[in-house]
Amino acid sequence: MPPAEGLVLGIPTGAVARRLGVSPTTVRSWEKRYGIAPAARRGGKHRRWSPQDVAMLEEMCRLTTAGVPPAEAARAAMASRLAQTPTHSQQPARPSQPAPEPLPPRRPSAAGSGLPLGAVRPECRGLARAAVRLDGPAVDALLTEVMRDDGPVTAWEEVIAPTLHAVGRKWGTTGERYIEVEHLLSWHVSTALRKAATTSPLTIEGGPVILACTPTEQHTLPLEALAAALAQHGWPMRMFGAAVPADALDASVRRLGPAAVVLWSQSQSTADMPLVRRVAATGFGLRGARTAPVVMLVGPGWPPAAVGTGIARPRGLRQAVEAVSHVYTGESASRFSARNDATQRSVAAATLMTTLPEV
Repeated sequence: MPPAEGLVLGIPTGAVARRLGVSPTTVRSWEKRYGIAPAARRGGKHRRWSPQDVAMLEEMCRLTTAGVPPAEAARAAMASRLAQTPTHSQQPARPSQPAPEPLPPRRPSAAGSGLPLGAVRPECRGLARAAVRLDGPAVDALLTEVMRDDGPVTAWEEVIAPTLHAVGRKWGTTGERYIEVEHLLSWHVSTALRKAATTSPLTIEGGPVILACTPTEQHTLPLEALAAALAQHGWPMRMFGAAVPADALDASVRRLGPAAVVLWSQSQSTADMPLVRRVAATGFGLRGARTAPVVMLVGPGWPPAAVGTGIARPRGLRQAVEAVSHVYTGESASRFSARNDATQRSVAAATLMTTLPEV
């Protein structure tokens, strides 16, 4: 085939799908559902996409990633192709098409990502669509934008956590593994949270907050969200990450003299109450004036009644941040836990302290 003829014919659906980072089935479903198809048709069953057609599909991807519902995104993408297509007197006449309708205001939609999201913000749908397409740059751009505009607490509660949970539910309800989606999304989420946790200046002096997983706990993302939130307030913290051995944690407490130690446990099998009692009893400072840190238990693995002198049980990212605030302002952990007990029960499933997908 001469090169010029290949340019006229365009490229097949499979090649377009690879370029966009979606499956060929997705491209075909867009044509079936929304009429987003090649402008020119030739004989045979196979579609051929011209440069203008490919640009239209790229605009479709961009809009859905930004949270625009697919039907609205398709109308806008087809309108953009009409505006970019040159007019040639030798082009064969085609039946006139009605002008595309103006786009209504953005609103949540149930279609587009293939994940069971429910009623969520458009940014959450955009993040899910980008993750399902394995579009790392788009995931990174969306996370950067929502972290900048909303801060780490709202970004986690309203965009990041719902998307992570939807990936996990997809495995359980349909048998589709989506492991590659979860790994890509988790890596970019971790990158965004760590960036936020290391770019804020300190506004308070004193012992830091130690953030650590229990010795057998591997999940760190919720703890990284808390690290970003503490950094946003300018509070000192030290993140030790996953599976911190008990002796290492004990040594860290003695060396750093922390204001608080936050321990994350995602499941009952990783909740280590002897470790909690050991940390709560670990003193530091000068002889005769030794003190011990407040211990905060976060995550769904801890038993509901795991509170006591020097131990707090915040249920949610916002409450964890509030608990740290009260540590620095002098309110005791036991008073904080008692004052917030009823509120904790009412928001237990709402925010940070919920189960994330197993990988």
